[in-house]
Amino acid sequence: MRRFSVACAALGLAATALIATSPAQASFKVIRWDTTGVCQIWDNASTIKPFGTDYKAVTKSVATFNEALVAKDRVFAAAKCSI
Repeated sequence: MRRFSVACAALGLAATALIATSPAQASFKVIRWDTTGVCQIWDNASTIKPFGTDYKAVTKSVATFNEALVAKDRVFAAAKCSI
């Protein structure tokens, strides 16, 4: 029984190390709500999609949230968003 517990612990540590070393696959887009003109950063990795159909993506996918903030600032500066 002790060998089984040690083997399970070692397997758990190995799996945790493997998961911790794999890079995260996040991608973000800036979406614009047509009815209000408000832009929002949306995480494409989320399993939840925006509610409704009155939005469209105004930027390409970017890898990090910080890049999405910069993209949102550019869209706002170009007067494509109200907020």
